[in-house]
Amino acid sequence: METESEPYVRLSTLRQLHQVVADLNTARSLADTLQTVADGVVAGLNYELACVNLVRPDGDLVVAAFAGSSAAEALITGRVGSRTSWERRLSMGVSWGDLRFIPHTEGWVLMEDDVPQWHTDGPAPRFEDEWHPHDRLYAPMYASGSGRELLGVISVDRPRNGRHPGPWGQEALQMYASQSAIAISNARLRSNMQRALVRLEREQQALRASEESFRQAFEYAPSGMAIAEMGGDQHGRLLRTNDALCRLLGRPASVMRRYSFADLVHPEDIGTLLRTSAEGGRAELRLGRRDGTYVWVSLRNSVVADTADGPRFLLTHVEDIEERKRHELQLAHRASHDALTGLPNSAELRSRLSARLCERPSAPGDEAAYGTYDAQRDGGYGAGHGGYEPAYDPSYDSGHEPRPYEHEHEHGFGFEPAGGAGPYDHHVHIVAPTGGEIDDGTKGLAVLFCDLDGFKSINDRFGHHTGDAVLIEVARRLTTGVRDGDTVARLGGDEFVVLADGLGAADAADLAVRLRNAIIPPIRVDGRAVRVGASFGIGWAECGMTVEEVLNSADQRMYVEKRSRAKVHRRAG
Repeated sequence: METESEPYVRLSTLRQLHQVVADLNTARSLADTLQTVADGVVAGLNYELACVNLVRPDGDLVVAAFAGSSAAEALITGRVGSRTSWERRLSMGVSWGDLRFIPHTEGWVLMEDDVPQWHTDGPAPRFEDEWHPHDRLYAPMYASGSGRELLGVISVDRPRNGRHPGPWGQEALQMYASQSAIAISNARLRSNMQRALVRLEREQQALRASEESFRQAFEYAPSGMAIAEMGGDQHGRLLRTNDALCRLLGRPASVMRRYSFADLVHPEDIGTLLRTSAEGGRAELRLGRRDGTYVWVSLRNSVVADTADGPRFLLTHVEDIEERKRHELQLAHRASHDALTGLPNSAELRSRLSARLCERPSAPGDEAAYGTYDAQRDGGYGAGHGGYEPAYDPSYDSGHEPRPYEHEHEHGFGFEPAGGAGPYDHHVHIVAPTGGEIDDGTKGLAVLFCDLDGFKSINDRFGHHTGDAVLIEVARRLTTGVRDGDTVARLGGDEFVVLADGLGAADAADLAVRLRNAIIPPIRVDGRAVRVGASFGIGWAECGMTVEEVLNSADQRMYVEKRSRAKVHRRAG
């Protein structure tokens, strides 16, 4: 029986307490630590039974370890008591510091709650401080710190001396509960760190696998891939390119790192590239090859962050769409051009005229808008030219075969291709000369309506093959006789229209004579020479007119000329 006044008993208890506390620090896992806590109560504090109730994440307490009775351990280990029931127990009974003692005289009220418990048998107390089988003693374990978070509760039963613990025994149990709380907190920390390390290692393995998958997907992708820097002084610089992109552009990877896409893109597509780089998404544009040519590609951009707050990069997928783009351009060309002659067709002619016309009629002074027009054109009318000067073609003097029809004259009015900044990005109000064939100094958009004379008889006599050959040659001669930027279109049959901008009345009349003279020379088809003539009507496009009004005006003037030429021929005959 313990005599607390005896120093040697206290010293022995202190040594036992020191040993069990030392054992707490050697436990490797949280489960080992909890069991060591229960074992230490039995081995070092002289209780026959000890139970460790651990607070779960949901707040309830679970029986995590038991010592002293295998039967009781099998009965209650793993069972859960609600937090409410535990708080009720810890708020009642006698307070011994942090300990809570509930004597058997009050414990009957706890028989129906859900806290896991065991029952021991024994005789009724024979003296005042003798331990009763239904006495309960709890040692709460609190985390260190000002919050005093409850980590769990140690339940003890049946002191070996059969008495309620005195002040020294109470203090020893309370000290042990405090050290156990520290050991449990450390074990949890170690367990969390171990789980974190395992999770980190798994994440790093997954990251390495992901990086390797990305590297292989990037390097061996059948289409081009690139990573470009975003932000800072090196914005847009290519950091990495795959082999497919290097082959597509004919440049080695070491050279590609000197460039950004802005250095490689076609000048007309730079705006499209900048919008795509800023917003992400997709764009179709042209990139320059090493040999100086350009290839149509589809760019798909994704903006990705290197880290949560780190620098951002642009991941770009580059797909070669040259064949598809060529096919699209061919389809668009076929839709807007005559299949026989390659000239712009009626729909394209009307579209180009419509782009120049607005609904507001011209007003005095509008002709000033053309003051700098001549200086903006190549092959126009400069100082010293008395009239319209078509490009000289030596094939007419040499007797050689004429040059094949070229498409440089298809652009019409000097329009830039899509994406470029042409001279008519802003509408220029067009006016017409008012003096008929007398040049009043006004420069306008001349519309020359051409109808071939004698074509029907050639078609009827020699067949459509010869007629088609004549139309092709006439188209070539008309195209050769105008400037780059003027439009020669075929309306259908043997009717053609020429649009020539920046002409005065005398210039237009001179152009009509030159084109008529270009058509008159014989045309050789299958070894025979055939001739056609041409009648021209000169109309003028002017804001406030519709496209049909412009064409009808030139058409009517053409028929006036055709009739007058017929009368002259009859009179001459």
